[in-house]
Amino acid sequence: MLVVAYEHLSKIDASILPQILRLFNQTAKEVCEGQQLDMDFEKMETVKLDEYLKMIALKTSVLLAASLKMGAILGGAGQRNQDLLYEFGKKLGIAFQVQDDYLDAFGDPQKFGKQVGGDILANKKTFLLIHALEVASASQKEELKKMLSNNEPDKVNKVLQIFSDCKVDEWALELKNKYLDEAFSHLEDIAVLSKRKEPLKELAQFLVKRDF
Repeated sequence: MLVVAYEHLSKIDASILPQILRLFNQTAKEVCEGQQLDMDFEKMETVKLDEYLKMIALKTSVLLAASLKMGAILGGAGQRNQDLLYEFGKKLGIAFQVQDDYLDAFGDPQKFGKQVGGDILANKKTFLLIHALEVASASQKEELKKMLSNNEPDKVNKVLQIFSDCKVDEWALELKNKYLDEAFSHLEDIAVLSKRKEPLKELAQFLVKRDF
């Protein structure tokens, strides 16, 4: 895939190729760093929210952000508009991951297309688990840690019950909307006609309000 990517990059006008290559290479390195952090988290007992946000930004958000900025560069946009599009994509990517974590726990399995609770069974550090461990009572934390150390038959339901008791689902939706609002704020500041931003608004709504 890397070879194919560079084949396409070689077709870009020479006047902007260095800028595109810098962004492409930077993004590739960031994604690798994010993937390594994700793997490291699997071995850690606890992960802080800001650490998880950094990992998501590197592993997921920068891909969307870089794609949008590359389009802006190819389209001849000014530096400010390029940077605003990048920040729009970065915040949108985080909102997307919050929704993905939420659907894995609380989504409709017939719409979501995969087993609900897969992240719980895999003991993955998600937005939901991290927040639950931050706000849960001592007994709830003890139960969560117990669930993380085994795979008893009713594990998913027990963890979901703690999530619900801690109102993690409500918190996740608020967090998603926070990042979506920040993304739209960056989009609004871009100096182009509002109607030209509509496709990106529709894309954003699709990515973060999907139920599958």
